[in-house]
Amino acid sequence: MDRTATPLTSRGTAARSSDKRHFWLKRALAYFLALACLVWVFHDIHVGQLLAAMSITNWRFVTLAVIIDILTYVLQGVRWKLLLAPVGQLSWLRSTQGIYAGLFINELVPLRLGELVRAFLVSRWLSSQFTLVLPSIIVERFLDAFWLAAAIGLAAILVPLPKEFIKAGCALGAIVLLMASLFLWLVFRNEKGLQHTAESSASRVLRRVGRFASQFAHGLRDIRTSHRILLAALLSVAMLGCQVLALWFVMLGCRIDLLLRAGTIVLLIVRLGTAIPNAPANVGSSQLFTVLALSLFGVEKTVAAGFSIVYFLALTAPLWVIGLCAISAAGMNLSTLRSEAAALHYDPGRS
Repeated sequence: MDRTATPLTSRGTAARSSDKRHFWLKRALAYFLALACLVWVFHDIHVGQLLAAMSITNWRFVTLAVIIDILTYVLQGVRWKLLLAPVGQLSWLRSTQGIYAGLFINELVPLRLGELVRAFLVSRWLSSQFTLVLPSIIVERFLDAFWLAAAIGLAAILVPLPKEFIKAGCALGAIVLLMASLFLWLVFRNEKGLQHTAESSASRVLRRVGRFASQFAHGLRDIRTSHRILLAALLSVAMLGCQVLALWFVMLGCRIDLLLRAGTIVLLIVRLGTAIPNAPANVGSSQLFTVLALSLFGVEKTVAAGFSIVYFLALTAPLWVIGLCAISAAGMNLSTLRSEAAALHYDPGRS
């Protein structure tokens, strides 16, 4: 028995070690890209002029932007409550708490491990398996990507946009179609077949992957049959609208007098540019794409760079405060949440 168990244990340890190396490599790459973006944004800007460009002339607009941004996450909490209904009953306040806890972790750790943290928290609150909660987050991301791609397509018709931005929008549309195809395949896939594959596989890894796929497909089917996905899609549109308004009000507060249509384009470019998981809080990429987007409307680089900092701090500082309160209210500390997120990252089949 020991002679057969030892090689399996060694292979398992080697696999976990390899996963950790890849994880740290991705973290290092995320930090490097963030630094490269920041260098490009600020390398040719005078500090005094940058500080002058960071001035806020109308705090009422900025305060309104903060309120609307908080409303965005409340709407996301309501949407997540709807998508979680097949797993268990959770109040919108509790789901919003989980979202803010995850967002706070995203501010500290790259690659958006906060998504795993909020799934972990909700699985504990609902006394459910992590793999049954995860499909609701995947559907959230699908809805967000769908409406972002649709908005980019509409904007391309109404406003002349750079070819690179249109190509990126088309790539996002292709990803959405791929995600939709995968969604349908998992929903209509024979679950018994997945379970049989998991049980009959001689490999421990394949059994774990098969079991995870079976549970994941079951979760997607539950969401499909809950008849709440249409309302979740409408809430996704409202969330995107709130994000546009929040950015536009910060622009007005910083005396960048552009039309709401321009603010919409800026938000879409920033959202598209930060869609790929990167550094904590999207530092670097957020500033880069904000400056690039504003330059399309003739905003001088120093002014755009100053605005990118104000926009980042105005909407991120409240998130830090509320996120920390959300984690404290959950009765957990940061080290526990980070270790759980890392464990789930290495082993998504863990429950």
